[in-house]
Amino acid sequence: MAISFSQSMENHNNNVTEFILLGIRMKKEIKIMCFVIFSVCYLTIILGNFIVFITITCSHLMQQPMYYFLCHLSLMDSCFTSAIIPRMISDLISSKNTISYNCCMTQLFAFHFLAGVEIFILVSMAFDRYVAICKPLHYGTIVNRQRCNLLLLLSWVMGFWHSAGQLFTILGLPFCGPNQIDHYMCDSKVLLKLACTDTRVASILVIANSGMASLVTFLILVASYIIILYHLRNHSSESRRKALSTCASHVMVVLFFFVPCIITYMPPSDTLNEKEFSVFYTVLSPMLNPLIYTLRNTEMKNAMRKVWFNKLTRIFKKNQMNFHV
Repeated sequence: MAISFSQSMENHNNNVTEFILLGIRMKKEIKIMCFVIFSVCYLTIILGNFIVFITITCSHLMQQPMYYFLCHLSLMDSCFTSAIIPRMISDLISSKNTISYNCCMTQLFAFHFLAGVEIFILVSMAFDRYVAICKPLHYGTIVNRQRCNLLLLLSWVMGFWHSAGQLFTILGLPFCGPNQIDHYMCDSKVLLKLACTDTRVASILVIANSGMASLVTFLILVASYIIILYHLRNHSSESRRKALSTCASHVMVVLFFFVPCIITYMPPSDTLNEKEFSVFYTVLSPMLNPLIYTLRNTEMKNAMRKVWFNKLTRIFKKNQMNFHV
């Protein structure tokens, strides 16, 4: 990939070999406070998703498709945020916030690739809930482990093609002058503003790739949950309560992730400042996901108590044995 970046620079006579990330503009004292806040947020994301991942993989929940998808969503959240937040928080206390052209393109690819995979995992989770509620008698045959793995593979493939589209759109642009990115990460829309050529076609491609994809996916998810609510009217009150509790968690995750994405990527590049909205889907949404899926889910909470109680008990007994020896 580094070779492609170098070739792109030669082909388009790029004068820019590095960019300056302006990040979040504020006073030094506030930057230090934000450094602490975002550091805590990142640790919360990693710890929360680690707990969810270990709880599911070490319990009977791993056999259920919904939690199988949730396990992969937790992994994606950790990887997705690790591509963005460490750099963002280090820039808050750094005096030189430069990033090389190659590193910038790598971050762009990683960000969109992991976000794309996460989006299609959310679609897979909505599909799982739709089949569980609307076709319960055929659930075991429709959403089997083989089909779950196929959906996850499709998520990775679709995420790759989405990210490759973003990357090659930007690689096709020359950068020969301004190199200050008014953002805390390298993203396609902010890079379009720095290109020294007409970017109208590239802007349309970015809007179609990210904006329209986010909007269409969001509408599909909303439609699926409307259908689910329609089918719930024939269920018992207990079944409706349980299904609504599960679906409510999914809907909250979808809203926190997709609405800021649509606001960011649908309008043309010069109509708003993207970094304020991007905090929602790069920091807040991944941080809230473990809380939403655990605090509103009795089955998940019971599994967490069982798994972590057993682990802590084994550690305590092992320490006792070592102490007596």
